[in-house]
Amino acid sequence: MKIAILGYGVEGKSIEKYFKNDDITIFNDFTKDDIASYKLDTFDLVFRSPSVSPHFKKLTKNNGKNWTSATEYFFKNCPAKIIGVTGTKGKGTVCSMTTSLLKSLGFAVHLVGNIGIPALDILDKVQATDVVVYEMSSFQLWDLKKSPSIAGILRIEPDHLDIHKDYADYLSAKSHITKYQKANDFCVAYLDDHKSINIARQSKGTVLTYPVGISKVLLSLLNSLTVPGYHNRENLEAALLLTYAYYQSTHPEEFGSEEDFFKKHQKKLKEGIENYHSLPHRIEFVRELNSVKYYDDNYSSAYPALDVAISAFEEYPTILIAGGKDRGLDLSEMKTRIFSAPNIKKTILIGETKKALSTRENPRSYLLAETLDEAVNAAREIAENFATEKSPAIVLMSPGAASFDMFKNFEERGQKFQELVKRLK
Repeated sequence: MKIAILGYGVEGKSIEKYFKNDDITIFNDFTKDDIASYKLDTFDLVFRSPSVSPHFKKLTKNNGKNWTSATEYFFKNCPAKIIGVTGTKGKGTVCSMTTSLLKSLGFAVHLVGNIGIPALDILDKVQATDVVVYEMSSFQLWDLKKSPSIAGILRIEPDHLDIHKDYADYLSAKSHITKYQKANDFCVAYLDDHKSINIARQSKGTVLTYPVGISKVLLSLLNSLTVPGYHNRENLEAALLLTYAYYQSTHPEEFGSEEDFFKKHQKKLKEGIENYHSLPHRIEFVRELNSVKYYDDNYSSAYPALDVAISAFEEYPTILIAGGKDRGLDLSEMKTRIFSAPNIKKTILIGETKKALSTRENPRSYLLAETLDEAVNAAREIAENFATEKSPAIVLMSPGAASFDMFKNFEERGQKFQELVKRLK
């Protein structure tokens, strides 16, 4: 078989590995104008990498009839049920929580997508009785023609508008997670976001919403969670509903409610919650020193994530390290939040956005740092002035901006922060 791969990132390399016995041509570092010259209509299959727009199909002679993606190929050939989760923020956390809960109930689970490993890496290992938990970005959903059996739709905010034509295109891509669902499928949606609910309404299956009414058994499960933040309690509610939905889809003879399910499996579900650990660089606890707790939230690349992180520590005096790549975004809402949050006692600003964020603000409320090393040391000194044995202070690095001005990616930025914090004496 003659195969073309457009883009050679993680998924592109996974496709090459999966089809290693076929005739493969890789196209990388190209522009829209190059597509027509590649004669893609002569290939049996053309795999689009996630960041390559499916709108480029129109530039080929056959309008992309032979185009596909790793996600689409996986959905067509996976023998097991798929739980797909999308949203702007939180999908990795919800996928990890759901995986831990399902494992506690004895299911064989495969976690794939951006959070796990590329889906094609495990396709040949999946059994019909297994379950796949798939973290799905808008890029993976963009031209998908089959929806997962269980869909999770978290809060949706504008994102990736440098790749999508506009916000409507972004929302349209997300909507494919329910567009092709059937009557016996399930959808879990975030009740407080009309965009999530609108996508859920496309589903022909059973729709469950969260946050749900807090009952005694659900409160007991939520209180088993050790990672901070109200948003993580909401993430856990989503994961619990996804787990319930999958259980119902595989045990149709048990027509109990969510409450019945939580009561019946409370002990095992608690084990799953207790076995869950927060993902790297997502409000990740690093260490405590001199009554100061340090948290790494370097996954935070936009204001909504920063807002959530600030709320997670609203009961503690907090020193915030923020700032990063200037992408020309309106920072007014972010500035207002940083400099009005009662728990933020001082903000250490770094990166290209530091000047824009500090303009016209009270000089006593912030410091400008040229390096992360300088920022960590300044944050430590200030935080220790607020900390007591009975009431710890927090140093929170939640940039609210991309990392590319100072680091290769958010992982490198987070690793550097953790290294600096662990060196403190």
